[in-house]
Amino acid sequence: MSPKIETEIEKRIIAVLVDNEPGVLARVIGLFSGRGYNIESLTVSEVDPDKALSRITVVASGTPMILEQIKAQLGRLVPVHSISDLTREGAYVERDLALIKLAGSGDKRVEALRIADIFRARVVDAGHDHFIFEMTGRTDKLDAFIELMRPLGLVDVSRTGVVAIARGPEGL
Repeated sequence: MSPKIETEIEKRIIAVLVDNEPGVLARVIGLFSGRGYNIESLTVSEVDPDKALSRITVVASGTPMILEQIKAQLGRLVPVHSISDLTREGAYVERDLALIKLAGSGDKRVEALRIADIFRARVVDAGHDHFIFEMTGRTDKLDAFIELMRPLGLVDVSRTGVVAIARGPEGL
């Protein structure tokens, strides 16, 4: 097996525990955008109100060298308490949530419901001319479902972005 070429692009899920204060998100994300790498997904939520801590989960792509540099620089930011590269540190659970709206009638509605059942998507709103499905799962599962819905009348999609957490008893 040949060694990895340093220009090979990898996708990483990085979780960052930070102080919940104004400007922190901009500083953290600036490290990614400053190097010209696209952030594929970004979620932020307060996780400990008593300690005023928030968790930022970033899915980004880049060369291994640049991603390691970004992690090292994140560690030097004052409001950052911990960094976890979930894709590199072991097993993790990843989820994304989507709301998917379809418009249509007749056979397309029946087919959409059949596919939704296979993918375990829930109907959260319905009318004579539309459905709204709710679905959670890995990003690739949601992408596959959305692609199957396109020819059946897909009109809108709203997604939360990836949330992920390491398996096992340890916290971030």
